[in-house]
Amino acid sequence: MEGIGVLLMRPLSDYLQQELAKRFTLFKNWEISSESLELHSDSIRAVVGNGVQGANSELIDSLPRLEIVSSHSSGLDKIDLVKCKERGIRVTSTPDALTDDVADMAILLTLATLRRIREADRFVRNGVWKEKDFNLTAKFSGKSVGIVGLGRIGSAIAKRAEAFGCSISYHSRSQKPESTYTYYPHVIDLASNCQILVIACALTDQTHHIINREVIDALGPNGVVINIARGSHIDEPELVSALAEGRLGGAGLDVLEHEPEVPVQLARLDNVVLSPHTAAGTLETRKEMADLVVANLEAYFSNKPLLTPVL
Repeated sequence: MEGIGVLLMRPLSDYLQQELAKRFTLFKNWEISSESLELHSDSIRAVVGNGVQGANSELIDSLPRLEIVSSHSSGLDKIDLVKCKERGIRVTSTPDALTDDVADMAILLTLATLRRIREADRFVRNGVWKEKDFNLTAKFSGKSVGIVGLGRIGSAIAKRAEAFGCSISYHSRSQKPESTYTYYPHVIDLASNCQILVIACALTDQTHHIINREVIDALGPNGVVINIARGSHIDEPELVSALAEGRLGGAGLDVLEHEPEVPVQLARLDNVVLSPHTAAGTLETRKEMADLVVANLEAYFSNKPLLTPVL
């Protein structure tokens, strides 16, 4: 398969780069000029991207022999799926590989936000503990948790939250007949009936800014928002103002709307815990994701069934 060109969009793990280079002719998007990319466009038959940079319409148009996009992510919002379908370009993702890690991160961010771990760490390191006791925080066990998106990751989060004695409710495009959790057809109703709101849905036109001022106000001054999905699910200026004004109790965010840019006011708030889009960022999971990306490419170019097809 050495003659098959693969364009890697971002500098993902060294392991993935090595495995791709062993099997294919690897082009690195961040190292190749637009002129060189055009020169080699006829040899590039596959693109590997992730949840930050995938295959948009412009890129697809520039690669006349593109046959497959193998995404190092479960999210697909950075891939022009309509154009891929029109051109018969296959698309794969890594849906199951990262479920546990992302669900773990949702619980971690919830605990860290409610128990004010960021503040507590600074309190100890700065020697303030010698002068006074730390302020009381909020309990997680027994809280009501609302989940936006009860797919693989949302279900894994629910399972973990249940272990803390939490009651679970959810919103999704349609009710899940197999679920015993309380279903709300409208996000505002979900927010009105939970204390912790976790965003775990895919980013689409319908879910862009699904968490807006009305939803935030429905959650209220004691509520907490946790986002391990995509930053654009939340109207970020509305979130920042609600947190600063005390209309929302706290937020745990692994993703931001314009990452890696962080609103200055958000970074200064003590009722916020931030993580740099690393929910799936463990050695074990990144290796599993990389192996799946490579395995899908190998399967495609060997005329075998794709392991995790999207298109």
